[in-house]
Amino acid sequence: MPDMTKPANHPVIKPKKVGILLANLGTPDATDYWSMRRYLNEFLSDQRVIDFPKWKWQPLLQLIILSKRPFTSGEAYRSIWNTEKDESPLMTITRDQTEAISAQLADQYGDQVMVDFCMRYGNPSTKSKVDAMVKAGCTRILFVPLYPQYAGATSATANDAFFRALMEQKWQPAARTIDPYFDHPAYIDALATSVENGYAKLDHEPDLLVVSYHGMPQRYLREGDPYHCQCQKTSRLLRERLGWEQDRIVTTFQSVFGNEEWLRPYTVEHVAELAKQGKKRIAVIAPAFSADCIETLEEINEEIRESFEHAGGDVFSYIPCLNDNPEHIDALCQFISENLHGWVEKP
Repeated sequence: MPDMTKPANHPVIKPKKVGILLANLGTPDATDYWSMRRYLNEFLSDQRVIDFPKWKWQPLLQLIILSKRPFTSGEAYRSIWNTEKDESPLMTITRDQTEAISAQLADQYGDQVMVDFCMRYGNPSTKSKVDAMVKAGCTRILFVPLYPQYAGATSATANDAFFRALMEQKWQPAARTIDPYFDHPAYIDALATSVENGYAKLDHEPDLLVVSYHGMPQRYLREGDPYHCQCQKTSRLLRERLGWEQDRIVTTFQSVFGNEEWLRPYTVEHVAELAKQGKKRIAVIAPAFSADCIETLEEINEEIRESFEHAGGDVFSYIPCLNDNPEHIDALCQFISENLHGWVEKP
C-alpha cells in the first residue's frame, strides 16, 4: 500500500542502517610513475604529515621530490605488489579484514549494519564511501581509523577527511570516531598471540624482540602528540602479557624522512648496533600497522633486514602484522561493538 503521508514524487527513503567505515592509510593504483606521483603528491601535500608552510614546502615537493621519488617508490612497491589481483598488499589485506568484520557483525546485528572501507590517500576515497553509505540509508556512521596508536599524521588526518566528507552531505548522518585502542586488552592479546605463534615457528628463540613503530619528528611529541607515549605503553603491555623481562624487548622507530630529528632509536640503525653487540638472532614486529604494507614488507623485511645482516646478524625473523588473523578480527569487532553502544542493539 502506498504511503499516503508522502507526495507521489517524494524520494525513496531507504531503511535506516548504521555504517561502519574502516579507514587505512592508502595505496597507489599502480606502480608506474604517474600513479605513484598522484599518490605521493596527495600524501606529502597533507599538512598533518608535512607541516611546513606551503610556500616553502610545495616548490620543493613539486619540482624536486616528485620528479625523483615516484621512480624509487614505484620500484619498492613492485617488489611487494600483489600481481594476481594487481593491487598493493595493503589493499588486499584491508579488503579481507573488511569482509571478515562484516561477516562477524552481520551475525551479531543482522542487516542493521553496513561495513565498508576507505583509504585516506588514493582509492577508494573517504568521500566516495561516505556518499555510498548515505545513499544506502546509513543515518549513523562509526568511523574506524585502523591505527591502534593515535597520531596527528594518521588518525587525525583520517578523521579530517571523514569530517570533510560529511560537510558535503545535504542530510548529514550522526557520526562517531573510534578511540585509539593501543592499550585495549583484546588488542594486546592479539599481539601477544602473534608473537607466540611466530616464535613457535622458529628453530631458535630470538635473542631480542624489536618492536618497531612508524616514526615521527620529535617536535610533534613536544607539541602534544600522544603517539610516542602510546607506543611505549603498547610495548610495555605486550611484554607484561608475554611475561617477559625488560631485556627481551626493545622499542624503536622507523621510516625517517627529511633532516629533522625523529623519535629514537631508529630501527634501521639500532638493529645494526644490536648485531655488533652480539645479538645475532632477532625478531621484529610492527604493532602500529594493522596490515602489512610497504613499510613492513619492503622497509622492514628488506632494508632493515639488510642492515642487521650486513652488521653481522645471523637470523632476522619478521613477525607479520595482525592482518586478518582471527584474534585481530575478534578484537576489532569488540572495539566496534563497544563504540556502537546505544546506536544498535543485538536482535
